[in-house]
Amino acid sequence: MTSSSLSNAHISMVTLGSDDLPKATQFYQKLGWVVAAPSNENVVFMIGANITLGLFGKSALAEDAGVEGPSEKGVPAGFAGLALALNLPSTADVDAFYARAIEAGATSTKPPQKVFWGGYSGYFTDLDGHLWEIAHNPFCALDETGQMILEAKPS
Repeated sequence: MTSSSLSNAHISMVTLGSDDLPKATQFYQKLGWVVAAPSNENVVFMIGANITLGLFGKSALAEDAGVEGPSEKGVPAGFAGLALALNLPSTADVDAFYARAIEAGATSTKPPQKVFWGGYSGYFTDLDGHLWEIAHNPFCALDETGQMILEAKPS
């Protein structure tokens, strides 16, 4: 894989569907995200250290993507097979961020703890049920922005 092909393999924004944009916006502001100028009543762009978080109405997001939207009672039960992750430099940082998320209204699904792969992590869901992992991976360094420092595996 060449460096030019790696530069095209990226995510510039993650968009989350929300049942209540103002409430979701406040939640993420409490976790350190900053609302960006192009935001409006239909979509909120939030600035993070190395990625933009987009918040969009769940039904509007489904319609925009051309897929069936959530039922009237919300998203169907079950695991969607997706977790967003925030890696932090220490176990103390994981504990502090996790506590901050719970205080902001997140729901704990697994408190931070030592895990089978040798790291330390916990999970919570945001106000709309999106799953977040907060982790410390002692085997992977972070740069000054919090991005994981990784090298391509030789073929």
